[in-house]
Amino acid sequence: MPVYNKLVRDKIPEIIEKTGKKYMTKILSNEEYIKELQTKGFEELTEYVEAKDKESSLEELADVLEIIHALAEYHGSSINQIEEIRKKKAVERGGFKEKIYLVEVDDE
Repeated sequence: MPVYNKLVRDKIPEIIEKTGKKYMTKILSNEEYIKELQTKGFEELTEYVEAKDKESSLEELADVLEIIHALAEYHGSSINQIEEIRKKKAVERGGFKEKIYLVEVDDE
């Protein structure tokens, strides 16, 4: 039996059950949950970086966004509040549309 030991989407056990396979799950504590969300975030970002085409890239970005939704909720917030913070930072500091790559700053 393969061992996964990772956070999965809520309907995964139901999907596995429909295949007739047996599985084992547990409910995480809050401390375990936030740690696993963070780990899952890195996993999904890595999958995005390794995506080979537009469709795969968009699928992985959707997974990253799902993690962001869960993290916002965990912190007692919402994706709307995160979006407002993003907009404020974009006004104050800009976005990344101009593709600016900072090489160095002479601080003398």
